[in-house]
Amino acid sequence: MMNKTDRVWHIAEDYGLIFLGASVYALSVAFFTAPNEIAPGGVTGIATMMNRLFSFPIGVTALLLNIPLFIWGAVESGRRFILRTVTATALVSVMIDLLSLTGFFYHGDRMIASVFGGILSGAGLGLIFLRGGSTGGTDIIARNLNRRLPFISVGTIVLVSDAVVVALSAFVYGSIENALYAVIAIFASSKLIDAVVFGLSRDNGKLLIIITASPEEVVSVLTGRVNRGVTVISAQGGYRHTPRGVILCAVRPHDAYRVRAAVLDTDESAFMITTTATAISGLGFSF
Repeated sequence: MMNKTDRVWHIAEDYGLIFLGASVYALSVAFFTAPNEIAPGGVTGIATMMNRLFSFPIGVTALLLNIPLFIWGAVESGRRFILRTVTATALVSVMIDLLSLTGFFYHGDRMIASVFGGILSGAGLGLIFLRGGSTGGTDIIARNLNRRLPFISVGTIVLVSDAVVVALSAFVYGSIENALYAVIAIFASSKLIDAVVFGLSRDNGKLLIIITASPEEVVSVLTGRVNRGVTVISAQGGYRHTPRGVILCAVRPHDAYRVRAAVLDTDESAFMITTTATAISGLGFSF
């Protein structure tokens, strides 16, 4: 159990990284993608297109579009996730509009804009995901729909949502090239998210060892919301000798951050170890 000083420092570190991630993500939008008419999915992509059509500020528009999603997320998801998501989204929105006011942006080769926009977007989102937050939008939709429709993965919902936004951008900008550049930006972003959250190695699976005082609640969330199998071991704390549950959860690398976020939504004091599994075999796995 963390003492008060450690907990304050931990929270400060979390929000510091969320601020850094929001700044980097805003930079990708204000300096690279939006000035070059690239709308790489999500609510920010919709706001970028509305800026093109109606001259609405991207940041404010994205924040307003996210408000009903925040309300939905507050009902469905944990307080920790929503608080950090609202913080990250507000920071991103404010910083996009502030950076846009500088008039300093890259306006040139759209291939360069899509690649570097995707790189910065992925790096920023990775930092935010590392600390259990998101930038709202399709992430909230995906989490909530997955809870009610567990046979549809979060990744599939996000992919479909982004595909719809990208397809719309071809009509808004009057060119299929804009949509293709958006696909490149999304691809680059996804690779950087993985690199930031899980490291550069993608060849192995991940094993999460979760020690919690609320094993039943955590297991319920992991098997239901995240749709991952687990193994539970009864244990006892070595200092206070209180009962604990040790949960083993083997996942593919891209699912690890979802498991971490779901655990912390359920038990903020849970102790987690994430390690690389050089080989995982069995039902549904082949690493």
